[in-house]
Amino acid sequence: MYHLIRRILFLFDAEKVHYFSMNSLRLILSVPFFKKIVQRHCSFPSTPVRLLNLEFKNIVGLGAGFDKNAIYLTELESVGFGFVEIGTVTPLPQEGNEKPRLFRLPKDKALINRMGFNNEGAATISSRLANWRKKNPTSRLIIGGNIGKNKITPNEDAWKDYQICFEALYNHVDYFVVNVSSPNTPGLRALQEKDSLRKIFKALQEKNHSHKAILLKIAPDLSLEQIDDIIKLSEEINLDGIIISNTTINRQGLQSNENTITQIGAGGISGLPLQKRSSELIQYVFQKTNGKLFIMGSGGIFSGADAKEKIHAGASLIQVWTGFVYEGPTIVKKILQQLN
Repeated sequence: MYHLIRRILFLFDAEKVHYFSMNSLRLILSVPFFKKIVQRHCSFPSTPVRLLNLEFKNIVGLGAGFDKNAIYLTELESVGFGFVEIGTVTPLPQEGNEKPRLFRLPKDKALINRMGFNNEGAATISSRLANWRKKNPTSRLIIGGNIGKNKITPNEDAWKDYQICFEALYNHVDYFVVNVSSPNTPGLRALQEKDSLRKIFKALQEKNHSHKAILLKIAPDLSLEQIDDIIKLSEEINLDGIIISNTTINRQGLQSNENTITQIGAGGISGLPLQKRSSELIQYVFQKTNGKLFIMGSGGIFSGADAKEKIHAGASLIQVWTGFVYEGPTIVKKILQQLN
């Protein structure tokens, strides 16, 4: 059924369809009868897992960028996600890059985005999270806070932006992710160098009074030498874990028309083209650290088989994003069924 709906949705602008689809789901869930049907149709019993000093009702989460402003938490919980990562959140509100900035590559089961950290800012999102927590006191949904810097902030002051977001969201999210790996903010990926990471994490750990987990999200385009530097630095900066990986700027091996890709222009690719590289990096980090560094796997997960690949490589939790777009609201149920 969803594949038929998807064919229609894919005829329209990707970013507009994103909000149309989620607002439509919200409307459906506003009717208690339909909400029960959706929850029944999308849920699958799963044994909770305890990781990062948190209890996740299942291992399937939604990656950052889908619900940037923490607007759709109820809807995403209703379709079965064990955790949702909101953001990327910046201190000041940010419009992001010029539209259109989200594109589909159906032949590759992929997306290209150059969103540019569009979000409503730390203060507004913090307030929204507080209200959601108050209205949903029994919810078991784990919420992660993905934080970044404003485009106008120079890299030498980036640590201040991360600290501002950290403090604003601290009482409302369960774990944090430092995003220095998006290709869509000029100069951001330079912050993956060890001296910049040291400064950012030192600033955050100084404010981490109840020791919430802080993860680092890395780009798949890093060299093994750069990853080795991060691994060596992980103990010094009290890194709780790593997310592998963000989108890639590598365009090799795509099946889509070359002219189409050229016309789309810059942006990070997510989905199937990222699957192999992210799994290889997960395995590399897992083996290099003897399994001592927590890994969250992301990139090209569409099925239970894809999830198993990440888990066998060394991931303890997985995140979907592009898979949710292509497979629809039952993706969590299907993955959990196939993992069972």
